Amino acid sequence: MSDDDRLTFKEMCAKFEVTPRTLRYYEYIELIAPDREGRTRFYGPRERARMELILRGRSFGFALEDIRQWLLIYENEGTEAQMRAWVEMANGQIEELAVKRKQLEEAFSELTRLRDVTVEALSEMT
Repeated sequence: MSDDDRLTFKEMCAKFEVTPRTLRYYEYIELIAPDREGRTRFYGPRERARMELILRGRSFGFALEDIRQWLLIYENEGTEAQMRAWVEMANGQIEELAVKRKQLEEAFSELTRLRDVTVEALSEMT
């Protein structure tokens, strides 16, 4: 792999818009494993691809441990096993998001109702 294919720690943070603390944490929990040359870290295509998957999983609300397990399945068992694990995880997350959506819709309706009642009370005061 040429040096052109690798990003430094700072470049990795900038590319993925994460803080240094986040990137170090992902390394600590073994989601990513950069190459090291002395104290300098370098991130190749594999680590960048993993980072994209991590951030996509986070945007869908997956826990980091779920993402870590999914990445381990891919490394240990291959693509088919990873795809099956992903479908199972996605089904669970879809159910969880449906519950959250219902809760948000209820909160939205109640807040709108309370606002309207308050606006009406204010208009009666003037």
